[in-house]
Amino acid sequence: MSYVYNFGDVQPGDIAVAGGKGAGLGNLVRAGLPVPPGFVLTTAAYGAFVDANGIQPRIQELATLSPQAAPQDYEDASNAIRALFTAGTMPPDVAAELGAAYGRLGDTAVAVRSSATAEDLASASFAGQQESYLNVRGAEALAAAVIDCWSSLWTGRALAYRAREGIAPDSVRLAVVIQQMVEAEAAGVMFTANPANGRRDQTVISAAWGLGESVVSGTVTTDDLVVEAGTGRVLSRRTADKAVMTVYASQGTASQRTAIEGTALGGTVEQPVPAALRHQPVLDDAAAAELASYGTRISQYFKAPQDIEWARSGREFFMLQSRPITALPEPSADPPETWPVPYPKGMYFRASIVEQLPDPLSPLFADLIDGSVTRSLKALMAEAVGSKVIRESDVGLPTINGYAYYYYRTSGMWRVMGKLPTALNALARGKAHMGLSGWREFSHPRYARIVQGWSARSVSRLSGQELLEGVRTLLDAGTVYYTAVQSVIPIAATSEISFRAYYDKLIRRAGDPPAETFLLGFDSEPIRAEKSLYDLAAWVRALPELAAAILNEPTPALAESQRNGSTPGFVDPALWQQWHSRFQDHLDRFGHAVYNLDFVCPVPADDPSAQLEQVKFYLRGQGNDPYERQRLAAARRKEQTDRVATRLGRRRKAVFLRLLRWAQNAAPVREDALSDVGLAWPLIRRMLLELGQRLVHSGVIAAPADVFWLRHQELQSAVEFGLAEPDAPEAPGAPAPVAITGTERPVRADVVNERKMLWRGQAKAAAPQMLPESRWMKRTFESMMPAGSPDQQGDVIKGVGASAGRASAPARVLSGPQDFAQMAPGEVLVARITTPAWTSLFAMASAVVTDVGGPLSHSSIVAREYGIPAVLGTGVATQRLKSGQLITVDGDAGTVTPDHSAG
Repeated sequence: MSYVYNFGDVQPGDIAVAGGKGAGLGNLVRAGLPVPPGFVLTTAAYGAFVDANGIQPRIQELATLSPQAAPQDYEDASNAIRALFTAGTMPPDVAAELGAAYGRLGDTAVAVRSSATAEDLASASFAGQQESYLNVRGAEALAAAVIDCWSSLWTGRALAYRAREGIAPDSVRLAVVIQQMVEAEAAGVMFTANPANGRRDQTVISAAWGLGESVVSGTVTTDDLVVEAGTGRVLSRRTADKAVMTVYASQGTASQRTAIEGTALGGTVEQPVPAALRHQPVLDDAAAAELASYGTRISQYFKAPQDIEWARSGREFFMLQSRPITALPEPSADPPETWPVPYPKGMYFRASIVEQLPDPLSPLFADLIDGSVTRSLKALMAEAVGSKVIRESDVGLPTINGYAYYYYRTSGMWRVMGKLPTALNALARGKAHMGLSGWREFSHPRYARIVQGWSARSVSRLSGQELLEGVRTLLDAGTVYYTAVQSVIPIAATSEISFRAYYDKLIRRAGDPPAETFLLGFDSEPIRAEKSLYDLAAWVRALPELAAAILNEPTPALAESQRNGSTPGFVDPALWQQWHSRFQDHLDRFGHAVYNLDFVCPVPADDPSAQLEQVKFYLRGQGNDPYERQRLAAARRKEQTDRVATRLGRRRKAVFLRLLRWAQNAAPVREDALSDVGLAWPLIRRMLLELGQRLVHSGVIAAPADVFWLRHQELQSAVEFGLAEPDAPEAPGAPAPVAITGTERPVRADVVNERKMLWRGQAKAAAPQMLPESRWMKRTFESMMPAGSPDQQGDVIKGVGASAGRASAPARVLSGPQDFAQMAPGEVLVARITTPAWTSLFAMASAVVTDVGGPLSHSSIVAREYGIPAVLGTGVATQRLKSGQLITVDGDAGTVTPDHSAG
């Protein structure tokens, strides 16, 4: 058996033989890149050593540890296993091949590096968990270094990491890379994608004088450069004060050389950087561009971004190893720093409908919603206060750095303010279909009819023009509906404020409950959705086979089965069909609740992962019975109402009950009205994804969901050109769709990727609540805004106490439904804003904190129903809090306090 492979002999699929590092070097050699000569001692040599010394059973016994084992347990196991290697001897045939291969390199110093079969993979990084030995010279020293390298497969950190990743001890083996040392004057690492922002068109280089091992280990300060891939242009550079460098021991001081004499390894030492080099760049622009070009070649060869170690000797670069970059974020642009307004002589606010748009808008939604909102507002105001009050360009919903703002031209706002009494009178009389009765008798039925009418038509049979017309019609219907809902919200708010003020000032005595006690225990659409999932879980619990299947199946797989109607192989198909049908009934009823009004975001009907997690939550016996919680709240409400009413005189009792009934009637309607804003959204998304699928077929975009990243005019042009027609036979003379072949690139792919990258950068920004940012604007309007000032000082985050109580628990910062699976029972839910679609998480949360919201927002109403504290409208919580950080939420004081002592 051959135990040695030259680098050029290692094939791409030889990881099991040569390990990740060895396979990577073999690829670099075949790609024609400058690699120092060397060879791989294969995993077979490791196996021969283990077998010859009879230590495999003992390794298996010692290394089988639980992922929850204490750190000391891992260290104890490591010490015992490594002692077995130290006591072992190299098999003669392995020693002979190793010595012969080393001889072919010449009597030279080599690096001895681990190359495990479970390292340098795209899915997980095991870098740095095994050990390397540098400047090894002589056959005897080499054999000792190889044995030490083998034993480092069993370091405590490697044992712990593999246990957490579920990698069995008997599934890993270790090859060893032996490579001629480079007389490096400079070295470092290079990432062919920027790990800070995920940009694949930026190469990041860290460089230091001397050997590169200290750069990898982080023991020396480096120069850091960002180079534009392709052009080689240096985008940024930071030249460090490089005080220390790593060199071969033979190059060290006399005392350093004396200290290592007699050891098996030549080794390395650290010494001061010569004064002339401390502040000098390691790489000038030309050298950085040359090195980056090697990185581009390597990433193109591997077809994935790479983490590369390099060295420079004289004017020549050498590539020492290459591995995939793991956990690389999606590429993002730099966050915006300025907020220029598009139209002068106006004011911009992130309030009202914008509260339901916490993120930057997707391009298609931004184009469609601006005109839709403008038309809806003008129509409502014209009916309420007259057609001449709102003029052309007085209102709009433009975007600034991607974020939606309500725009009011200053002159138009003053005209509206002058008609405020007329508007309030119209609201009170239900004019223009406003108010509770307008919502119940006109707005909601009209919206439902439009959705029902379009739902009756087969999406796959509609022409591209019909699909786009349907999207615009349905979005307009949703916008008109939301505009009407805006008249329900102030009524609900006014009714609760009026009741609270009367009760707190004229009724409440010591020992009486808070005002919200009289407003709890009523049904609303979010509560009905919660009950529906609770009932589903109760039905499943009575079927142990089904319950086990649901609990054991990963939630993404369950969601996919629900979408495509497939049946997992380990459950009875008839039973699964019953479950599928019942869960689909729930989605048909409640699956339109939006997490974010932008239709780029899936609704539960598209991705029911959050709802499935709540079913699992109940199946595990967690959470409270919503029926019992509501029954207790209703009983307490009635008891306290009767107790307070009996002590009041006739007139005060009449006012108390009248205000109470007003508030009790309005609050649930507000939640019902908001919950149905997205009634058209599942159908809109189906229509757009159908258009997207047709554009993929025509070679316009790469994936159906990329349709959301087109501009409206681009989509309209594609429809007019006939690129979005169904597969059914076309009418005579109609242009045929343009088919895409496997080698063609979608024509808008790069544009779509650029827009997504820009969006991710914008999403990192904290959008100002008002623009332009001026002192008078802040003084006049800040108290009316739904989010607090981003300029809060000190540790304590201040907001509005919207639900009483106090809770201390780890924070869980969620940006949207894609993060819901991260939420663990008992954590504090922290989000920019919550809508009715977030209600499933309230059952799991110990408290709620939001950037946007107030005492009468959805978050406060639901938090009170669940009996958990809530602090809303902080403005900064998602920016300043981190998941896992222990915080205390005080719903009475309206504060959130991080616990720094918890680390």
